[in-house]
Amino acid sequence: MQTSARVVVVGGGVVGAAVLHALALRGWHDVVLLERTELTAGSTWHAAGLIPSYARSRSVGTMIARSIRVYDELRASTGEDIGWHRCGQLRVATSADRLDEYRSYLDVAPVQGQRAELLSPVEVRELWPLLDDPQVLAGLYHPDDGHVAPADLTHALAREARRLGAAVHTGTEVLGLERRGSGEWLVRTGRGDVACEHVVLATGNYARQTGAMVGLDLPAVPIVHQYWITDEVPELVQRRQQGRPELPILRDERFEGYLREEGTALLYGPYERVDQLQLFAEDGVPSWFGADLLPEDFDAVADQWQEAVEVVPALGRAGLRSNVRGPFQMTPDELPLMGPAWGLENVWLAEGVPGGILWAGAIGHHLSALIVEGGTDIDVLELDPRRFGEHATKEWTREKVREAWGTHALQHYPGEERPASRPQKTASGYDLLTSRGAVWGVRDGWEVPTWFARDGVPARDRPSWRWTELGRHVADEAAAVREAVGLVDLTCLTRLEVEGPGAAAWLDRVLAGRLPEPGQVRLGHQLTPQGGVLAEHTVARLAQDRFYLVSAPGAGRLTLDELRRAAPTDGSVRLRDAGHERGCLSVAGPRARDLLSRVTQVDLSTEAFPWLALRTGSVGTADDVRLLRVGSTGELGWELHHPAGYQRHLLELLLAAGEDLGLRLVGLRALEPLRLEKSYRAVRRDLTPELSALQSGLERFVALDKGDFVGREALLAQQEAGVPTRIVPLAVDTDGASVLGHEGVYHDGRLVGRVTSGAHSATFGHDLALALLHTELGVPGTDLEVPVLGERRPARVIEESPYDPGGERLRA
Repeated sequence: MQTSARVVVVGGGVVGAAVLHALALRGWHDVVLLERTELTAGSTWHAAGLIPSYARSRSVGTMIARSIRVYDELRASTGEDIGWHRCGQLRVATSADRLDEYRSYLDVAPVQGQRAELLSPVEVRELWPLLDDPQVLAGLYHPDDGHVAPADLTHALAREARRLGAAVHTGTEVLGLERRGSGEWLVRTGRGDVACEHVVLATGNYARQTGAMVGLDLPAVPIVHQYWITDEVPELVQRRQQGRPELPILRDERFEGYLREEGTALLYGPYERVDQLQLFAEDGVPSWFGADLLPEDFDAVADQWQEAVEVVPALGRAGLRSNVRGPFQMTPDELPLMGPAWGLENVWLAEGVPGGILWAGAIGHHLSALIVEGGTDIDVLELDPRRFGEHATKEWTREKVREAWGTHALQHYPGEERPASRPQKTASGYDLLTSRGAVWGVRDGWEVPTWFARDGVPARDRPSWRWTELGRHVADEAAAVREAVGLVDLTCLTRLEVEGPGAAAWLDRVLAGRLPEPGQVRLGHQLTPQGGVLAEHTVARLAQDRFYLVSAPGAGRLTLDELRRAAPTDGSVRLRDAGHERGCLSVAGPRARDLLSRVTQVDLSTEAFPWLALRTGSVGTADDVRLLRVGSTGELGWELHHPAGYQRHLLELLLAAGEDLGLRLVGLRALEPLRLEKSYRAVRRDLTPELSALQSGLERFVALDKGDFVGREALLAQQEAGVPTRIVPLAVDTDGASVLGHEGVYHDGRLVGRVTSGAHSATFGHDLALALLHTELGVPGTDLEVPVLGERRPARVIEESPYDPGGERLRA
């Protein structure tokens, strides 16, 4: 066996084969795949092979479309039959909420390049005549979906990779991974060692064991899923004899599973519910387990079976011929872990893949681009392994995986907060805010108030695709910020400290804007070499060589890891996560100064404490409070970054001091319309690696004339060539439901852009959104349309910052 390679891919399932194939397609031929037994021997060989292109996320839907394209191109280039059945997929709605979900999906499908349509009950029965469900309201039909033969696909990918120069070694178990002093990786196997530059881990059920070899606790645990294949179904035999096409894959929310043809039989796969779901290999795959199956467990899905035979009587009339029950990986959010491994150089993850057939083509394409080219053509951060922080322990992951798969077929809603493994991380004011009606959400493991129930209103969410009474409560909180003063718990924010003699020079190269002077604050954007936005930091300069960075919640591990990768190794820069040391309370509104003046001796006058300034002092009896005159609401305000132990004291102090000032506790939901009223961009929605800083409208925060920084050359080139698309603010006339994000934007009936984020503004009485449009259309006054629950609503481009465009209020 060879002793060196540029890339070693560990794992011979369909995902590993797809990564190998994609690397070879990009011209990296010195690549090798190592498989402990035989190709497909893990979860691949017993997969049902489904490819459902259904996702409301634009990035996820686009990636699924990429998988289909990869398989089509593979068949075309090799001439091989990979068992690809483009039979379509039909999802049946039997409830009003599910119908709303499908309508909302149709708002985003064209943006993903997906073909889909809503069918009437009559059309549903014509397309799937074996279905006898009187509760059908409509059906969502994807004509380009289907299923593929897992083993055929895997072997075809591996054969084509070999033809392009790659190597595959089966019967080669990886026993360990070591980093050499030279920076190379040494992959130890039972057949000898292989030295390489890059390692890709694609080990399926072995993910936790493989991760442990390099010190990673991966948030993935295998679940056990099963499906049955019936005896021959007479109705399907008859369809074959008549030369009729294969039925689409069927999903009916009543039976919580899927049905597809398997020859002239039916394949039925029900989704196990939380209380019946079994996990596998939580502490490592047993030594006896290989290409094996587990014993049938019909009792676990007996209720779903009963519903299924009720709505598809032919299923009940056919005998059950065989059962396939085996494990496959699952993550807490049902999305793969694809991208760089945190804290390690040149180790890449393609793990935790729930549905290798669905994801393999996309993972191969995008992960190979990250390895070879340092970036890819769309935003893939939704799959980045670093989206989970240190809170994602095995115990946490286990319960979240149960929740994710166990509720897979149930109705879910936008903004839904799921309860498993909570509360986990709580600030010291948690109980006090709970007593004041806090309705909690979670960001990066932190419990954070999303809104506050008052005056006897139940403190619980009732999510929906349409407007509910919650909108009134959120509007009241937003109004308090606009008219009086609001108090927001922002302890969930990412907080880092950077110091050392080289800190200033290094940050100046990492960030696109100019650094603040000591005692000042500025917004700084960390860009990719291609000019896209990785992170947005509030940069507070504590001293000449000491900085405090505050950035979005939910990306702490990713942000810290990216900064560490960029940091010098000579000790001149020190990075530290301060997230557990400090909490953050935001005070915002026209009476914010009145409130804070009652509890601190710090001079808050504009002359002594101007906008974008920083002071450190005492608030009440809390010492070492960093007061930053910044905020995301567009109002006069301060953020109080305090030592964590003082939070309850500060909350009690502020609540008492603000009682006669109209102070109101405010949750995260109200911050969304407030920031859109100012056209403030949000990371992971309006600011992504896919869009350059110029496309995102960050010109005033980018100092192209300050000297070299990461992404500068790409921005200069784009500026010279012309910026093709830009993020611009929209006003959208809505009634009864709001823009959620990812919807298409239309002009004269043509798709011309997409919404990146949006919400209803009570201040203006209509929705506000940010949208990516062709530059020539992004002119205030341009009339457009945006679909909301399937109905195209009038929209128009408006000027930036419709609320207080001059910024007088926040500078007051």
